[in-house]
Amino acid sequence: MIRIATAECFTQGKIGRELHAIAQGYEGNFGRKYVKNLESYGDFDYNELSVTCSLFIPTIEAVVKILNVDNPPKPNKLIKGIKVYDEKGDIEVSKIMARAVKDLTDCDIAIGTTAGIGCGGICIITDEYEISTTTDVYADLCENNSEDLFQRSQNGIRKTLEIILLLLNDKFDEIEKQENIELNIL
Repeated sequence: MIRIATAECFTQGKIGRELHAIAQGYEGNFGRKYVKNLESYGDFDYNELSVTCSLFIPTIEAVVKILNVDNPPKPNKLIKGIKVYDEKGDIEVSKIMARAVKDLTDCDIAIGTTAGIGCGGICIITDEYEISTTTDVYADLCENNSEDLFQRSQNGIRKTLEIILLLLNDKFDEIEKQENIELNIL
């Protein structure tokens, strides 16, 4: 069994929900919303997948108290406690969040996402790999432009799911072909 845990900000737990629907084989209204053709990724047996938890972590307080992160990087700004970093900070904090949820749950694959100003930071960590990237969509949380924020979130969900499905099917060459991917062997 491969166990996945997520600590998500701008993707609002939707990556974990989609992976849970995939793992459980749910269809209809409770089924997948973002991944249409699982077979196109390979022959991984999704019955071997389990979502341990999917956390929505928008605030700095949640990073500290729920993920047990001592001294996270100071956000550029707080909006009602919501952490706002620039793109470089988002990449760094997505790694911190993924590592923290991996340590808390002892899962096999951990996902961290966060986005403030710029393209959103995404990190996927296994025992062997750290994959980090950003969304392909820019948005600014401080401007409160719902459509831009929605498009960045949708892009982040889809991009993360694609990377996870390629990872599960051992298609590292296809992961590395994607734009703005950093794949490190741990």
